[in-house]
Amino acid sequence: MIDKLSWIAVSPEIVLLVMACIILLVDLGVKTPHRTATYLLSLLTLAVVAVMEAAYAAGGETFYGFGKMVVVDPMGAWLKCFACIALIVSLVYGRPYAAARDMLRGGEFFTLSLFGLLGMFVMISGHNFLVIYMGLELLTLSSYALVALRRDNATATEAAMKYFVLGALASGFLLYGLSMLYGATGSLDVNEVFNAIASRQIKHQVLVFGLVFIVAGLAFKLGAVPFHMWLPDVYQGAPTAVTLLIGGAPQLAAFAICIRLLVEGLLPLAIDWQQMLALMAIGSLLIGNLAAIAQTNLKRMLAFSTISQMGFLLLGLLSGVVNGNQLNTESAYSAAMFYAITYVLTTLAAFGIIMLLARAGHESEDISDLAGLNQRSPLYAGVMAIAMFSLAGLPPLVGFYAKLAVLQSLVSSQQTSYLVLTVFAVMMSLVGAFYYLRIVKVMYFDAPQGHVQPIFAPADVRAVLSINGALILILGIVPGGLMTLCTQSISSIVKSLGS
Repeated sequence: MIDKLSWIAVSPEIVLLVMACIILLVDLGVKTPHRTATYLLSLLTLAVVAVMEAAYAAGGETFYGFGKMVVVDPMGAWLKCFACIALIVSLVYGRPYAAARDMLRGGEFFTLSLFGLLGMFVMISGHNFLVIYMGLELLTLSSYALVALRRDNATATEAAMKYFVLGALASGFLLYGLSMLYGATGSLDVNEVFNAIASRQIKHQVLVFGLVFIVAGLAFKLGAVPFHMWLPDVYQGAPTAVTLLIGGAPQLAAFAICIRLLVEGLLPLAIDWQQMLALMAIGSLLIGNLAAIAQTNLKRMLAFSTISQMGFLLLGLLSGVVNGNQLNTESAYSAAMFYAITYVLTTLAAFGIIMLLARAGHESEDISDLAGLNQRSPLYAGVMAIAMFSLAGLPPLVGFYAKLAVLQSLVSSQQTSYLVLTVFAVMMSLVGAFYYLRIVKVMYFDAPQGHVQPIFAPADVRAVLSINGALILILGIVPGGLMTLCTQSISSIVKSLGS
């Protein structure tokens, strides 16, 4: 018999699932081109679920359900709350764009987004290998369908095929790695796997063999080198509204399963997986920044930017355990969590501007399309400039503090190799600043090409974009509240290790 606590643990997921099914049925009777009823119902659902998760997070308690297969803790609750908010923003930005490209003939754009969010929730709450994998598959299958939503567009269809093939390969890697760990430890439960590995009674070679495949699967979801091949093609080929759905909220879920698997399950093997993450971080920072310089397509440039940003996220994850000492875990993993949240916030603003500039028959995907944006709209040019400065890591924006927190966690380890990594990361940030500042230069100093058309934006898009840009600035000036939230969330994870 399922106890009451189990139902409480999954009540936000139940609300989300039931409402997604209801919205799917309601949409059958919606005839308006912009699917207004479907859109409003989706936003209402996301707002209710976000409030539920915020209430769980504010409680600060950690409890389990369904035989410890599901966990509710502050980290998971906050990440799910922020994922809801990110999806609300993505739908607000994406609806006018999708409607102009006949992507709202049915309600699939909204319902697939909700089912994708449900997959993220399951990934974040999963405390069992199979549950985490099921959530991952629900998210990825929804993402494949969203990328292929423009059935009449050859580029989008090609991107969906690449995403599907490479995504299936990565899922296979992850599943094979998890099966190896199950064979070695005899359990699918994350805590039991932690205790089995900590007992040091299992052959180290078997564990490392499974670990390699798990890290490869996680690296694909993050878009880290050398598993980044899909990212530029999918970002460029997918409709921009879908690119934002893939590059926004799912990054929070990817960070969550890194914590669930690598920290809560495999922390005794930290010395092994940290070496792998170090190599991937170096490759991501190097290839991501250097390749982005050569891009003329804005979405492709932001894809390589994402790869380099994930390199920074990995730097936070790899500095938690130093010579078997876990004193640095809270500061390192909380810095990584802060980085993931603020990166998503900045990405939302950047893609929101790209969609805003797109018009019928023209995508505004090239960097040259931003020429003279300041003359057309100082507000939108300002929001884009704030997003680019933040991604570059310039003070006083939130991107600067996020990078600083990660670098501080590396320096505080007092390891020579980590100090070298810190210097390398700073150098790569200087390289990356070039292509971010180039966009600002194009917006403010280049003359617009051809006939300048006025920029029209619905009131909800204007309002959300303004709030989005303001938050990037405000959180950079006063980051203490969000950082405290991240530290407390990670602290509860560290205290419950192996319990």
